[in-house]
Amino acid sequence: MSRTYKAIGINLKSTPLGEADRLLTILTREYGLVKAIAISARKHNSKMGGRSGMFVVNDLLIAKGKSLDKITQAETVVSYPGLGKDLKRLTASQYLAELCLYQALSDQPQDELFCILNEQLQRLERSPTSLTLLTLISGIYQLLTLAGVAPEVHRCCVTQKPLIPDQPVGFSIPAGGTVTLESLEQLQQPHSPQVRITKPVQSSFRRNAQLHSLIGVKELLILQAIAQIDPSQPDLFSSQSAEKFAQLAASTTACLAVERILRQYAQYHFDRSIRSATLMDACFSSSPLPQLS
Repeated sequence: MSRTYKAIGINLKSTPLGEADRLLTILTREYGLVKAIAISARKHNSKMGGRSGMFVVNDLLIAKGKSLDKITQAETVVSYPGLGKDLKRLTASQYLAELCLYQALSDQPQDELFCILNEQLQRLERSPTSLTLLTLISGIYQLLTLAGVAPEVHRCCVTQKPLIPDQPVGFSIPAGGTVTLESLEQLQQPHSPQVRITKPVQSSFRRNAQLHSLIGVKELLILQAIAQIDPSQPDLFSSQSAEKFAQLAASTTACLAVERILRQYAQYHFDRSIRSATLMDACFSSSPLPQLS
C-alpha cells in the first residue's frame, strides 16, 4: 500500500507546531478532513509559507505518518488574498470554515462540501463590501441545507400554512424554522404538544439553548430570499435581483438579526459553539443579541 496520496484541499485551520512547522486542517475533496504538517512553513522565504495560508487551495502530495501526515509537495490552485485585506470578509470566511469543520467527515469524499465552500469564498471576495453580510447569511443557509437541517422559512412548521411577510412571525429551533404567532405562543408553553424534539437534549449547550424568537417582516423577507437563491449561479446576486438584494442588505440590523437566528439554529443542530461568530458583533454592529425565550 502506498505511503503517499494526492488530494486537492482548502486550508481551514493553521496552528504553529514546533519551531518552524505548521499543523494544517484541510478540507479535501477526496478524503474529507485531513490533518497534516507543513514542514518549515514558518521559516523565512519558505515555499510552504504562502501555501499554508488560510483558505489557500492546493494540489497536495501527502505522506502518511505514524501519528500525523506530512505534506511533501503543494502547488497552489487558487488563493483568496482579498479576504485577508478586509476584516468583514475575513470574519465571514472564518465563520463558514468553522461550520465546514463541524460537518465535514474524515476518510470520506467531501466533494459537495468542498465545492460549496470554494464558491462561497469566491463570492465573499468578489461581492461588494455592502453585500458581505448577506453573502455570509446565504452561505450559512447553503451549508445547513447540505447538512439536511436547513430551517423552513416559507411555511409554518406547525400548521403548514404559507407565511406571507406582511407581519411578524415566530422562529422555533426545535420546530424546525418559522411558525405563526399563534403557534409560537403554544410552543412557548411548558410541555407543549405542538412539536416533538427529535434530538436528545444531552449537552449543556442544548439545555441552555434559546429555542424561540419573534422575527419581523424584514427578517422573514431576508430568510425567504436567501432560501430561493440558486447556488449553482456564479453570480449569487444576479443583475435581475440586484436591486432587491441591495435593499435587503441596506438593513444591517435585520441582516444581523437573521445571522444571529441562523447562528443559534446551527449551534443547536451541530451542538457546537461557533467561535468565529463572536467577531460578527465587533465587525458589523455593537448591538446586543436579540432576546429569545
